[in-house]
Amino acid sequence: MCLLTNRVPELAEFYNWLLQTENKSGDPVHQTILAKETMLTIYNDGEDHSLPHARICLAFTAEDVDKEYERLKERGITIIEKPAARPWGARNMSFYDPDGNVVYIRSLPKQEAGE
Repeated sequence: MCLLTNRVPELAEFYNWLLQTENKSGDPVHQTILAKETMLTIYNDGEDHSLPHARICLAFTAEDVDKEYERLKERGITIIEKPAARPWGARNMSFYDPDGNVVYIRSLPKQEAGE
């Protein structure tokens, strides 16, 4: 997945923090973030990406969505929806990244032994 932005360093720093990883790149045009099975590229292709239609939403799975919620609150991230249980058993929350993209974090229900 690739996010197009005019603010590569800021967005890359945010996603390195969010995904608890480090890419050690200072490139102002292109940075790639690897975290477990996720590869996220932050790229400035020279176009204006400040328009609302240039946005997408991302979703990540975490062990504990409530713990992630606390981390995001401590950083002052704008929360859209606090963690809440969903009918299918997951707990979801959503927030805005520094570019205004909507990000969802979810925790899946724990499987019982023997299932």
